[in-house]
Amino acid sequence: MYDIAFLDLPPLRAASGCVRLPGSKSISNRVLLLAGLSEGCTEVHDLLDSDDTRVMLDALRALGCTLEHRDNGVWAVTGIGGMPAVREASLFLGNAGTAMRPLAAALAVLAALHGGRYSVSGVPRMHERPIGDLVDALRQLGCRIDELGLPGFPPLRLCGSGVDGMASGRLDTAREIRVRGDVSSQFLTALLLALPLASAERAIHIAVDGELISKPYVEITLNLLARFGIAVQRQGFARFTIPQGCRYRSPGRIHVEADASSASYFVALGALAGVDAPVRIEGVGLDSIQGDIRFIEAARAMGAVIEGGPAHLQVRRDAWPLRALTMDCNHIPDAAMTLAVMALYADGPTRLTNIGSWRVKETDRIAAMASELRKLGAGVDEGPDWIAVTPPTRWTTGSIRTYDDHRIAMCLSLAAFNPARLPVRILDPRCVAKTFPDYFEALFALTRADATDIPVITIDGPTASGKGTLAAQVAARLGWHQLDSGLLYRATALAALRRSIPGDSEPLLAGVASQLQLRFDGDRVLLDGADVSTDLRMEAVGAMASRIAALPLVRSALNALQLSFRQLPGLVADGRDMGTVIFPGAALKVFLNASAATRADRRYKQLISKGISANIDALRADLEARDERDRNRQVAPLKPAEDALQLDNSGLSVEQSVDQVLAWWAERNPLG
Repeated sequence: MYDIAFLDLPPLRAASGCVRLPGSKSISNRVLLLAGLSEGCTEVHDLLDSDDTRVMLDALRALGCTLEHRDNGVWAVTGIGGMPAVREASLFLGNAGTAMRPLAAALAVLAALHGGRYSVSGVPRMHERPIGDLVDALRQLGCRIDELGLPGFPPLRLCGSGVDGMASGRLDTAREIRVRGDVSSQFLTALLLALPLASAERAIHIAVDGELISKPYVEITLNLLARFGIAVQRQGFARFTIPQGCRYRSPGRIHVEADASSASYFVALGALAGVDAPVRIEGVGLDSIQGDIRFIEAARAMGAVIEGGPAHLQVRRDAWPLRALTMDCNHIPDAAMTLAVMALYADGPTRLTNIGSWRVKETDRIAAMASELRKLGAGVDEGPDWIAVTPPTRWTTGSIRTYDDHRIAMCLSLAAFNPARLPVRILDPRCVAKTFPDYFEALFALTRADATDIPVITIDGPTASGKGTLAAQVAARLGWHQLDSGLLYRATALAALRRSIPGDSEPLLAGVASQLQLRFDGDRVLLDGADVSTDLRMEAVGAMASRIAALPLVRSALNALQLSFRQLPGLVADGRDMGTVIFPGAALKVFLNASAATRADRRYKQLISKGISANIDALRADLEARDERDRNRQVAPLKPAEDALQLDNSGLSVEQSVDQVLAWWAERNPLG
């Protein structure tokens, strides 16, 4: 996950390959609540790991459920059997509507029947998302609910009877419960999930006022209730009956289907860029129980070729430009956002209607999408429950605001395929953690860009100048890959020393370099499968690396390996010849020129901190000798590139050096 302020997407050209999607948020949180209310233990497989599911897990734990996360990734949830194990709790639910609405309903019913005092709250945006229609429906039953902020919105206090709210009571289940259906289907879902708790005396009838939106999400709810032993009777989407005496029964084991809403981004990816080969999506297929799977109908109408079966889809591009359409999107409210971005690549205006629910989601999605699409050059009109998008006549770019809304970040990432080959900046990319923490990693794994479009910053300098530390932190701030070229030479040196190959045996050393089995795993460096991170910093290895780095055959053997590090979304490369030889066309080249005395002091402190004995005078003499050798070698001598910016970091902290490099990059970056 990219936990950074912004992520710049280079121009993308094509896509192919296979992606395995994470579990559905809608299914995950419904399953967790049902498992939490059931008797016994439920094994939940393929649960989504995201912000929204974490707040639900935390809530269940606080309410007395026993949770075990097993080594195989399975969650074992032991429920409360319909009886409160905890009578008082304060639950923070972030911006998770799939947790807030159902939990509020369940706790209101439990408190009314058995006594208790609970509060539910969230982030500021959650306190702007309506819940009044659900509160009104629960009050019809006799639930006591206090609105602690604005009427009709969270936070809420849910209490039993009596002055302290801790006394048990009865609910009026004889009357028909009425709930509005035209704002959010989550209100009906919350009642369906919670009211089996109150069905001991009689069946409970729920009537929907108005046209129910997002019907497929209610279908998910009914499907999962049946899995947990509750067969809800219904008359279309207007009236629902919860049977008398029904109880939540654990199915023992349940698998969470992959998220169909998230599949929409990769279906669109195939429609936009699956030219030479298709994009394959695993975890959700044509047999999905989720309504958003019908997004494929819209994608086909726009020109995608889509095949599939159980738990998989395969998508490639056909019609180009895509075909514009007008569509009622009530049945695919979340996935319809992806259509708004596909409309950028269509042959005319696209109009999406019946999407009023967008306005009460994580943000006002109609207003947000209109604003961000206009930044890209699109013509956008909007109404209370519709949006119309006209493709750009001239593409522009800028910083895409994401409004802490995961779906805005993910769908608008597809703007990086623009024909003007402009980069796109996604602000707050971490917001995808709500449903798909590794979305951007998955996107980059499937997409290709021209090498010249993938930005590179080179940081060269003499031994112990701090270039590796500086490069690592610059890369971390930008979300880019890092190439520590010195490690490649050190790994070659270490492998040669272990095989007793002399430092002047150029053909043998080149053979070692060409066959390096090297892998980077976070902070660890693995050589032939073994962690050699500490060994690579040994002085004998460094001295050997400095000698063999002057050998043309060794340098040639490592050249292709170094170039392969140029991957999306960008690269920070450090070494001695990154800007002069390996990446001469880098957009920004930096050369560090700290003094030998300063570098010797740094190296001394570094070695001592690791428990390695050292002599500062010997270190300085060795550094000066290496500098002389590196400057005077015939192949790729140590020197600044002609267009390099020189940075004397002798008196600068690492943070100050990082800020300076990023300031230089902002001057050269088209996005600033």
